[in-house]
Amino acid sequence: MGRSWVTQWRVEFLGREWNFVDISSVVVVLGLHCLTLLAPFHFNWDAFWVAVALYFATGVSVNLSYHRQLSHRSFKLPKWLEYFFAYCAVLSFQRSPLEWVSIHRSHHQFTDTLKDPHSPVRGLWYSHIGWVFDYRSRFGSYEARMKNVGDLIRDPFYRFLQHTYPLHAISFGALLYAVGGLPFLVWGLGVRSVVFLHATFGINSICHTWGQVVWNTGDLSRNNWLIGLMAHGEGWHNNHHAFEQSARHGLEWWQIDVTWYVIRFLEVVGLATDVKLPTETQKKRKALSNNYKISEGKLETKLINNGKL
Repeated sequence: MGRSWVTQWRVEFLGREWNFVDISSVVVVLGLHCLTLLAPFHFNWDAFWVAVALYFATGVSVNLSYHRQLSHRSFKLPKWLEYFFAYCAVLSFQRSPLEWVSIHRSHHQFTDTLKDPHSPVRGLWYSHIGWVFDYRSRFGSYEARMKNVGDLIRDPFYRFLQHTYPLHAISFGALLYAVGGLPFLVWGLGVRSVVFLHATFGINSICHTWGQVVWNTGDLSRNNWLIGLMAHGEGWHNNHHAFEQSARHGLEWWQIDVTWYVIRFLEVVGLATDVKLPTETQKKRKALSNNYKISEGKLETKLINNGKL
């Protein structure tokens, strides 16, 4: 197992050509992690609560804007509010709306195949964070990038964020430093960003490896309660793969989905419209049949009809 991991690391990291985007990604991710290491030495309660508030604000914005609205068109918002959530999401260090949506749509188009930008079929490490440092694995070539986001690329606001998104997150870090010094920078930028980055990465790796399968999706997606909590409802991933356009991922009352609570509030006050949810007919169609059982996190087929268990 250890030797296999080392071999994979050598192939994915040492055995390929690196471009500017790959190197920049390493610098940003490594820089954020180094900043986070300073957290024990620059703790105060004001900085801690700033980090918590921003973890919610930027994290929910990634889910609500990048994922559920822009990628899947699960609901509609007034343009000013749509842009507001997209801008908040930019401050999460998870790339621009155009690139994020393009990667995610490719994930659903090629789920758990070698064309999937971040599937565990290429290794757990790769699906978690290795793919972030491999531009060609996401787009194949510079010319091929973002061909699946033609609906968004026509919008001047999203084109603007595509060309400037690193500046916004860095400028926000400067603002945090100006307001609260190093503690605000370390906790409000470093700790907050790193924890949510790994929560998001865990959707790609953990939620395609460990958890519960309740819907027949034909892929490796799982519901994982821990990632559900850390990623504001995104960890109910088998639910999501079963009903991609659903604005609600936590379909059971006990499946905490903070992002859905925000969408539902916006719907109640009249700001979110055309909110999509799975119908009972769709649920029956996707439900696991009696020929399937869940065992140790894996979907196993039971050949009951011919007596083979």
